[in-house]
Amino acid sequence: MSQTREPPILRRRKNDLPHDIVLNILTRLPAKSLIRFRCVSKTWDSSITTSYFISTHLNNLAHNHDNGDGYIIYMPWDTNSSNRAVCTVAFDRTFDRIAEVEIPFDFTTGRAQIVGSCNGLLCLADIGKLTTSKIFIYLWNPSIKKFKRLPDSCLGQLGLVQLSCVTLGFAYHPENNDYKVVRISSYPGMKPHLTDQVAVYTLSSDSWRKVGMSLRANVMVYVNNFPSPMPLVSGALHWMARVVEDECKSDMIVSFDVNSEKFRLLGMPDGSKSIVRFQTCLASLKGKLAFLTFGQSERDYHYSMWVMREYGVLESWNQLFVVPLERISACIGFTMCGWLLIHSVESNYQAVKFVLVDTETLHEKDFDIQQPSCVATFMESLALLDGANT
Repeated sequence: MSQTREPPILRRRKNDLPHDIVLNILTRLPAKSLIRFRCVSKTWDSSITTSYFISTHLNNLAHNHDNGDGYIIYMPWDTNSSNRAVCTVAFDRTFDRIAEVEIPFDFTTGRAQIVGSCNGLLCLADIGKLTTSKIFIYLWNPSIKKFKRLPDSCLGQLGLVQLSCVTLGFAYHPENNDYKVVRISSYPGMKPHLTDQVAVYTLSSDSWRKVGMSLRANVMVYVNNFPSPMPLVSGALHWMARVVEDECKSDMIVSFDVNSEKFRLLGMPDGSKSIVRFQTCLASLKGKLAFLTFGQSERDYHYSMWVMREYGVLESWNQLFVVPLERISACIGFTMCGWLLIHSVESNYQAVKFVLVDTETLHEKDFDIQQPSCVATFMESLALLDGANT
């Protein structure tokens, strides 16, 4: 009597790897490869799209980027054209162009801003609408071509929206494996002073809620860090602010702890207060909070940078470098390895030059950006893979 044999496709080979080992290997592969591998089987597809797999892949990816290599992504401020805006991905250390990615949604005002970049997830907004209640904000992962438009903020119901200025921040919340967008509405032209209004969006709940600032002094957050995203350092977002206490006015840094959702004030470096400043901005430099100023001395223009070596300790501010420049310039961002990206105006005040500056050697390298741009660090990831385009 003949023995019935299983079809070959149903037989498990003796040298097949166990499923958990296969998944462990997959979590170490590039995001674009994993998108293709979803077609291998239903089991692989369902495994790759779980929150656990996505977070494990992210942890492995972040560990592999400890050497400082990564990517820069930049996009034009002005997106008002017949075609959709394009983001350009470049290698961090050389700024060599790698790829161009079309933004899959439109900006109604034609002016766009990169609010922030966390774990390969970009937050974009209409900068042309930052003085109105209804601001279009998107989360977008270019690696996997997924995006999500955020619901309207709860602050849209407040009065005086036409007199407000809005600033935004974007952060990853590692304790809950979640993402948050912080919106602060200020009223600089109002007398008496109106308290800034704050709302926080959480991706997991897909909703906004109001948050109190709860500081002893009157604080008005500045909106002048543009085009650089508000830096996320030590689990907190940071803004420059004007603080009024006992009729005394001073410039300080206000931070928002992503976990506790509490605000605190940080002092600025002492040496920065004596400089005639044309531009000030905050940044993250190799995981440290940095304060950058562009000013003028008797001989030349220059950029100065201070770094807070021990977070929250005023005395730990340390002047890292002074970059002399022969022309008026503006900072548009930093690379992961610490290079300074600036655009400068030539002597005829017409031509604009974009330069990458090594802050250690002061070597300048021209790079191919044709117009003023928003710039952010970038990495490939699976963030947002477990959600649909909405």
